[in-house]
Amino acid sequence: MLKNIRHTGLVVRNLGVSRQFYEALGFAAKKHALESGPEISRIVGLPNVEIETLKLSSPDGSLIELLQYHTHPDGSNFSKQNSNRHGCSHIALTVKSARDFCEKICDLGGSIVSTPTLSHDNKVLVAYCHDIDGILIEVVEEIDTSEQRLPK
Repeated sequence: MLKNIRHTGLVVRNLGVSRQFYEALGFAAKKHALESGPEISRIVGLPNVEIETLKLSSPDGSLIELLQYHTHPDGSNFSKQNSNRHGCSHIALTVKSARDFCEKICDLGGSIVSTPTLSHDNKVLVAYCHDIDGILIEVVEEIDTSEQRLPK
């Protein structure tokens, strides 16, 4: 029976650079490890694998795990992830200001896919951005509806 979501794993090209990026966004490093041996090889399904991992915590305690494969790197060319790619699509972050957060992502070397847009129910501003590895980040700003006034 499901208890909770433990973390979301993101494969990155350079763990040190990605660590700086995510810490600048407000994540805090929790656990850094170098994993190798028959157990991790069996778990990930790759022989003689060596993976460096870093778990980072958001202010609410949610975790992401950055993984850099020192062996078995992905041989495909680097590209920015499309939102409709099969598999894990994106991570979504709730922020105070979507515009400011998107700007910060760009300042750190990421890019904006879409500028903050009001959702169909007028409850959130939503934008998509890419991190420095092309991984999609959904940026969500909750709108305080108690301050909204109806037009006269």
